[in-house]
Amino acid sequence: MRSRLPTAAFVLCFLAATASTVVKANEEPRGFQRTEMREDCADYDVLRRPYFGDLHVHSSYSFDSYISSQRNDPWGAYRYAKGEAITLPDADGEQTIAAQLQRPLDFTAVTDHGEFLGEVNACTHKGFSLGKLWPLCIMTRSDIFYVQLLAAGRWVEIGVAGDTKNRSRSAVCSLPGVDCEERLAEFWNNIQRAAEEHYDRSTRCSFTTFVAYEYTDAPNYNNLHRNVIFRNERVTQFPVSTYDTGVQNVPELWRQLRSQCIEGDEGCDVLAIPHNSNLSGGLMFPDPATEEEAKLRSFFEPLVELTQHKASSECRFDRLAGRGLYTEDEFCTFEQSETDNLSMLGFVFGELQTEDAAPVSIDEFGRRNMMRNVLKDGLVLEEKTGMNPFKLGFIGSTDTHSATPGGAEEDNYVGHIGRRDSGYRNVQDHFQDNPGGLAVLWAQENSRDALFESMRRKEAYATSGTRPIVRVFAGWEFEESICSSNALVEKGYEQGVPMGGDLAPGPQGARPRFVVSALKDAGSAGHPGTNLQQIQLVKGWVDAKGLTHESVVPIAGDPDNGASVDPDTCEPRGSGFASLCTVYEDKKFDPTQSAFYYVRVLENPTCRWSTLQCKAANVNPFSDQCEAQAQAATELALEGSAVGDVYGRCCLKEEEQPFYSPTIQERAWTSPIWYRPAEINRPSTDG
Repeated sequence: MRSRLPTAAFVLCFLAATASTVVKANEEPRGFQRTEMREDCADYDVLRRPYFGDLHVHSSYSFDSYISSQRNDPWGAYRYAKGEAITLPDADGEQTIAAQLQRPLDFTAVTDHGEFLGEVNACTHKGFSLGKLWPLCIMTRSDIFYVQLLAAGRWVEIGVAGDTKNRSRSAVCSLPGVDCEERLAEFWNNIQRAAEEHYDRSTRCSFTTFVAYEYTDAPNYNNLHRNVIFRNERVTQFPVSTYDTGVQNVPELWRQLRSQCIEGDEGCDVLAIPHNSNLSGGLMFPDPATEEEAKLRSFFEPLVELTQHKASSECRFDRLAGRGLYTEDEFCTFEQSETDNLSMLGFVFGELQTEDAAPVSIDEFGRRNMMRNVLKDGLVLEEKTGMNPFKLGFIGSTDTHSATPGGAEEDNYVGHIGRRDSGYRNVQDHFQDNPGGLAVLWAQENSRDALFESMRRKEAYATSGTRPIVRVFAGWEFEESICSSNALVEKGYEQGVPMGGDLAPGPQGARPRFVVSALKDAGSAGHPGTNLQQIQLVKGWVDAKGLTHESVVPIAGDPDNGASVDPDTCEPRGSGFASLCTVYEDKKFDPTQSAFYYVRVLENPTCRWSTLQCKAANVNPFSDQCEAQAQAATELALEGSAVGDVYGRCCLKEEEQPFYSPTIQERAWTSPIWYRPAEINRPSTDG
């Protein structure tokens, strides 16, 4: 039976109460298609405004969240996103940590793993069944840290990271009285109920939810995960998982979403967002095998999650090697994992538990693990086939497994994997991780339809966790004075295209101009935003020989403003900008060359989360006495439940590390704007 939310009774009651204000589905009075029954938002802006959210969130319905003593379900995750406090496990698994956002989010999607939803329910639900006596179920419910780690490894082995082409559900499903499909339906229905109950359908439009889940394939720990986001309450009967598609077969995910949702259910719409290509072992973005695959990818995957708690995927530069992965951009050291697969999470008590997580050199790292290279290769594929399958916009998210959507604040970071990175375990075992980022969508109002359409058209950007407001327009006729105009946005839309758009060829001899505006994060009470340092324009293009190139040009602000932090207090030092706006013309533009452009906005330096947590334990990463301080702090921790070298990583030296720094520059990345010449003529390479 197909689950439908809201129920018919709810819809009738809702329509009766709001008959005078409800906009019927399929009408388009507001610049986007309304596909659901709801009230119009009072706060509406035809020129669109930025909404901040998180589209990658796990609750206790995910096996790797529950196993880490995390007990907040989808309802708890939405409460946290709306600014309420929740309770999380400490390093000993006790529910003692109070967690609360400094600022609520505008939208959230809970994306629990589609794989094992039924099994986790069977193992953890109230009441008795034979399934609860299955050994892996007993291990899953254990409070013993070592047993939890073994259980996590076993779940991953049998249903996420194995390379078996045809997966089957776990043995618990075959036990008498255990109906995994029924258990799956119950959790999937609950996910929909939680989303409905927290979705504000009133004129206030204070908070938007999306029904969603994560498709979780990682053959041999190479990450191919996607977050599947539904437009409205019309969804597939069950999550399409790797049990349905087989291993390393993302195109089959797209096909089944097409048949079950797009074609199989009127009003159903859906997209999929890949994440952590940096951990995909080069497998995330292969050349499409067929034209059908290219079209499916373009339709279902308009966005990519560029940054999250398991590192960033824009580009890669190794400080020690002095070079990058097909890039020479020194800002590409930002929040990088040293390895290229999901084994990077395999630290326990400060020690790496698997050789699969060993550092991977620049020469061995997959070219298309990094999105800038993917974008460049997309231009080449377009010239060869006539279609670019890699026209991807950017968002960020957290990938929290602690039910803490939007928990990307460096000074308020409680970890993202339950007890596994709670308290001292964070700097001991998850030093490479970070609080993650946010997704920002430019939309007319805070409703599902408006936000979903902004995702489709890629009018979106990623941040590393802060909330600067960034706009970009590309066109041929922008005047230098536009930055001082009250009509900047109107002219931007009238004379050009926004982030995520396609810039059509211009008049002969014209060169594209980019209007870029950035406002610093306004901050919140007691947590002021950081000044902006600079705006950079990143360009990628293909030359006459079909070879790719890139450039990074500072176009506003001051890259040499000398901003830093106070090593004792972490207070910002130096000047910066509350706002920046510029009009930049690409004087090296060649109208015969395909290209993309995106903007990167950098804030002044601030202390990384790890620096703040080390300093809270009286270990100062900037101090000459750091090693002695770390030893003293570790000895104190060992008097409790800690094991191993707890605070040693606090004293890593930046000059000895390929990526790490005790300070970071928070940033935003806008979705690209693409340019394609009217005709592409390349010399034949045939002999």
